[in-house]
Amino acid sequence: MKAVGYLQSLPIDHPESLVDLSLPPPEPGPRDLLVRVTAVSVNPVDTKVRRHRAPQSGRPEVLGWDAVGTVEALGDAVTGFAVGDRVYYAGAIDRPGANAELHVVDHRIAARAPTRLDDGDAAALPLTAITAWELLFDRLGVPEGGGAGQTLLVVGAAGGVGSILVQLARELTQLRIVGTASRPETQAWVRELGAHTVIDHSQPWRPQLVAAGVAEVERVASLTHTGQHWASIVDGTAPQGRIGIIDDLSGPLDVSVLKPKMLSLHWEMMFGRPMFNTPDVGEQGRLLARVAALVDAGRLRTTVSERLTPIHAATLRQAHALVESGRMRGKVVLHGGFGPR
Repeated sequence: MKAVGYLQSLPIDHPESLVDLSLPPPEPGPRDLLVRVTAVSVNPVDTKVRRHRAPQSGRPEVLGWDAVGTVEALGDAVTGFAVGDRVYYAGAIDRPGANAELHVVDHRIAARAPTRLDDGDAAALPLTAITAWELLFDRLGVPEGGGAGQTLLVVGAAGGVGSILVQLARELTQLRIVGTASRPETQAWVRELGAHTVIDHSQPWRPQLVAAGVAEVERVASLTHTGQHWASIVDGTAPQGRIGIIDDLSGPLDVSVLKPKMLSLHWEMMFGRPMFNTPDVGEQGRLLARVAALVDAGRLRTTVSERLTPIHAATLRQAHALVESGRMRGKVVLHGGFGPR
């Protein structure tokens, strides 16, 4: 089968940072779906793994943790799916990725793809939707339909996770949503997705919050550059507030500053459930089914801003470069199946 991977960790401008491969097709395990992949997206985790995880024993590393495709075969223990189903999922960080014509995924973390979206638009959603959902409802503890009278601050709201988190919070809670974005085009994007207020995180936060009528915020979702913004986050959070983070830190955080306000800190990593095979791992499949239903009802939209075709090494290198630029709005997807090399 055709696939894209790498044999050594290289900068993305190197022609061998991602290469076209021919690999044997995978065999599904008892709980697995065998999926013919038609669209994928690229997330920051793809670029981080490519830069820092060297292939073992000369075997190529295949990335890709967002996919849409059609089920071709089922493991013996699979329930709820049939051959021919169109599915979407993010997969597992400790298994080969979906940048391949055929891919296996645990059926408990997959769901039928939204019928309202084409493959490319649907591929933008799984990883970021799982991250945003778990962060909002599980880590920050906001109940569905709740949050009246409280404010959620989304730091880095124009990125992939922020773009779906703003929508989920607007549709499924009563929270007032304040997003941060630093450029006019990203600020407009965040407002379009449903934020009540947008502030510029490159400028002092307190005067902007006060001008918007927000004295303090009860919940913070910090999605990028948490260390850089730490003092502003702590300053703006109300006593007994909750702070949730997802990004990799470049240095230690001084958590002692949380004590005076009795603030709590919560990590979100959407790969945690499948990686440790937690008893509730099936929640990821169920929440993806909920997201698909919300999309099909017209309550959520895709977060695609860049589309590339077909899927091969050259287009994936282009997508990685876009993500590494740090200036992405929403998501970049690759669709049209695996094309000529």
